[in-house]
Amino acid sequence: MPSTHHRPTERVLDILELLANTPEGLTLTEISEALGAPKSSIMPLVHTMAARKFIYWNRNVSRYRIGIAAFSAGSAYAQEQSVLQFLHGVMKQIVKDSGEICQLGIEDRGTLLYIAKEDSDEPIRLISHVGKHLPLHCTAMGKILLAYRSPGEIRAMYPDGLQAGTPRTVTDFDALFGSLEHFRSLGYAIEHEEATDHIHCVAVTLCKGPQAVAGLSVSVPGFRMTKEKTLLIIRLLTEAKTRIDAYLADCDVDELTAGYRFRED
Repeated sequence: MPSTHHRPTERVLDILELLANTPEGLTLTEISEALGAPKSSIMPLVHTMAARKFIYWNRNVSRYRIGIAAFSAGSAYAQEQSVLQFLHGVMKQIVKDSGEICQLGIEDRGTLLYIAKEDSDEPIRLISHVGKHLPLHCTAMGKILLAYRSPGEIRAMYPDGLQAGTPRTVTDFDALFGSLEHFRSLGYAIEHEEATDHIHCVAVTLCKGPQAVAGLSVSVPGFRMTKEKTLLIIRLLTEAKTRIDAYLADCDVDELTAGYRFRED
């Protein structure tokens, strides 16, 4: 069966995804290396995208960043998403009650993609951004999503083994499987400094019927992660999950993943 992919279009989208996940921007050489493509083929694409304001060329540092046209397109998409609007409302309440950042993520090509967040007012907190990708195995959201996959499926996702994000990341498959089984029985996952130093995280799945469609988490700096705070967050997330799952039962959950489709390479 012939491929339906259009390589030049994929390159444009790859550049947008890459810059969306790199707030500090990238040079042309860095974009070329990240995509495994020669600069000669990337250059006309970035020039056109910059002319149309989908990316921005900062002459002072010779770096490309995401542009205002991409932001406008994303904002127009977000304004139409009733499901995301509902979730943001729930997330705002979690932040109000916990004082900590709340994030929403989905699985995207074997990684965790953050698609929404609500920041806390605390001066010391996790700094994150929508569009960021992290490995599933070292995040609380990723762990609770992996908890419903078989060991064989998980091993197949990591042919090169489990890579460490921090010194505390679990990199042994058997240890990971044991913790996932425990999290599945609890209904939530907890991660301690495996994705980011000094940050602890609790997460639950969001489901439409038996299908886990996303994860919801709260992240806390270590010095504020008391036993009382942990229990509060577990309660808030569990209550939010019950409310959201009931809402999703009557919704088109494709709204959550539109624009973040898995690509078949």
